[in-house]
Amino acid sequence: MNAFWALLIRDMRIALRAGGGALIGAVFFLIVVVTVPFAVGPDLKLLGRIGPAVLWLGALLASLLALDRLFAADHEDGSLDILMTGELPLELTILAKAVAHWLTTGVPLLFVAPLLGLMLDIDPAAMGPLLAALSVGTPALTFIGLVGAALSVSLRRGGLLLAVIVLPLTIPILVFGVSASDLASAARAGFGPAFTILCALSLASLVLGPFAAAAALRHGLD
Repeated sequence: MNAFWALLIRDMRIALRAGGGALIGAVFFLIVVVTVPFAVGPDLKLLGRIGPAVLWLGALLASLLALDRLFAADHEDGSLDILMTGELPLELTILAKAVAHWLTTGVPLLFVAPLLGLMLDIDPAAMGPLLAALSVGTPALTFIGLVGAALSVSLRRGGLLLAVIVLPLTIPILVFGVSASDLASAARAGFGPAFTILCALSLASLVLGPFAAAAALRHGLD
């Protein structure tokens, strides 16, 4: 476990030092959400209805922003080969890198989301359930994105392939995440079942994502 925590801290330091973690993700999230009112107009009721969906789409795009460098940077400098042949199992290595990615990209979005929710005229009473949904949904975006990042690590312009692979896989997360957020905003029953399914999807991606990404890395770099 010492190697696991060392790798986790290393990746967090690299992400923050390179500017590819909290800062760029949060700024991109801010830009996406702020741009929406200019596109749909100053209709507060409309903004309130589409606000949860906008926040989820912004979170998805901000998460994808740094995923293409999750393995590519280590592949370019040769450290990925060392990590693959180290004592720490490759699945745990990938898990550590995924947790570091979420801590540097997903967690800052949770701090920015309440302010942006007020800008979109989301009911303040619904912000708690919305943040809860984002808290359990954003890790799933990272763990699903692991597979696309592993498949595209050795390819030129892998970021384009990453988006093509990952975006369709995130549709269930968006459906149940936006559904739970909408139900909370409208104060209607049904938040619990949608939130429970979202938790189940996140746990499934947590278990399957590192194994699928490890298999993709072994096959792609052989």
